[in-house]
Amino acid sequence: LTDNRNRISEERGWELMWLATGLFACSQGLLKELMMFLRTRRHPISQDSMHRLQKTIRNGQRKYPPHQVEVEAIQHKTTQIFHKVYFPDDTDEAFEVDSSTRAKDFCHNISQRLSLRTSEGFSLFVKIADKVISVPEGDFFFDFVRHLTDWIKKARPIRDGSNPQFTYQVFFMKKLWTNTVPGKDRNADLIFHYHQELPKLLRGYHKCSREEAAKLAALVYRVRYGENKQELQAIPQMLRELIPSDIMKMQSTSEWKRAIVASYNQDGGMSSEDAKVAFLKIVYRWPTFGSAFFEVKQTTEPNYPEMLLIAINKHGVSLIHPVTKDILITHPFTRISNWSSGNTYFHMTIGNLVRGSKLLCETSLGYKMDDLLTSYISLMLTNMNKNRTIRAN
Repeated sequence: LTDNRNRISEERGWELMWLATGLFACSQGLLKELMMFLRTRRHPISQDSMHRLQKTIRNGQRKYPPHQVEVEAIQHKTTQIFHKVYFPDDTDEAFEVDSSTRAKDFCHNISQRLSLRTSEGFSLFVKIADKVISVPEGDFFFDFVRHLTDWIKKARPIRDGSNPQFTYQVFFMKKLWTNTVPGKDRNADLIFHYHQELPKLLRGYHKCSREEAAKLAALVYRVRYGENKQELQAIPQMLRELIPSDIMKMQSTSEWKRAIVASYNQDGGMSSEDAKVAFLKIVYRWPTFGSAFFEVKQTTEPNYPEMLLIAINKHGVSLIHPVTKDILITHPFTRISNWSSGNTYFHMTIGNLVRGSKLLCETSLGYKMDDLLTSYISLMLTNMNKNRTIRAN
């Protein structure tokens, strides 16, 4: 970059400088020289490189080379990078991300933009190929995506000699439901909680009575159509979108319609938004509210059915009968001593390693179960330490 008479070569040098200053700092011996160099250049990128260097010194250095998005940004002379983030209510927004943005900062920025009361329990998820993976809050965002893309490429063989290009999407969702109380954070209820809980209900994961199902269906209808009664005639055709799949056969289509319309008429005047909160307040009463559910095949416990439904939530890990939806047992996090996962399994030890019982499950979602368990236990320990500090003070 000094006395370079080739303009193209010099421009590429500045691009490289911009990328490098966002990845790592130099040694103390060189730092003074580099700062002086950047301060005295008139090139438009020099000031931005200076700010990036200061941020890197402050926030720590990255583990991986720059992500393709960062490389393309500087090649197009756009030093601002905007990233689209998708939400459960089918909306999306663009947020500015830079080389030193950690997942925690990203979550905080999104929470502020959406006027959420807190970002606790929320997480960024990256959907790539057939996987949806939670971004650890301490990781640099671009490091995580780069690492993930490289890992997927290695796992997938190259076909026809061409290198597959993996595109990814970023989602922001509620992950840990420890302190979730419907009505406490309206925006979180409207954008996240309702839209994340509805699919679990419709898949038949909760134990739900006929009366509750009709009441919830009326609220789901109201969320969608408000005070518009014209669509009530079409309820028989849309039952799959209103009633849990496992109890649909409990009564005839016309009986369901009658019950749903009666419940809908009782709530006359209620807004679509209020219907979302009312829906959540009913589901909140169930022990399985805010769970992540996994359909697995277990091979270690002869007293339980071979096919099991596992729910991971703030109470711990619950084993649920797949047909009756009865909770067979709940293992609190304090009793779980060990767990591991692989491509085809999830393994957990309850109690101590010598006399404890083991649960081995066949599942392709072991990585998700592993991550959820780790995250819930980590949050539990953080809160215990906070409480200890408060008591000590």
